[in-house]
Amino acid sequence: QVQLVESGGGLVQAGDSLRLFCAASGRTFSPYAMGWFRQGAGKEREFVAAISWGVGSTYYLDSVKGRFTISRDKAKNTVFLQMNSLQAEDTAVYYCAARERLIFGDWRNPRLYDYWGQGTQVTVSS
Repeated sequence: QVQLVESGGGLVQAGDSLRLFCAASGRTFSPYAMGWFRQGAGKEREFVAAISWGVGSTYYLDSVKGRFTISRDKAKNTVFLQMNSLQAEDTAVYYCAARERLIFGDWRNPRLYDYWGQGTQVTVSS
């Protein structure tokens, strides 16, 4: 099995930055893509960003473009989410996800991701 473990969440003020980490462990792992989703209180899970593992192409939710950056370290099986200029609306539990199936596109669809982390809380005070 593959385990995904997130870290890096916390409580910050509006305008601050945070860097989230997601480390994959377990059996030999070669995902097609990895992504970040978030879920605010009383809201549905929402796509934030994704990155193709091989080429490194990136995809973002419109509201985070220019503020968030997703990247990966293939040697360490780790994906990052650099979040700058955080806003109160970014408050949520952030989940890391991995897509092992060779399906291109539809990055926003959580059902196309095969593994999920347990989530890390990000709280932005205004």
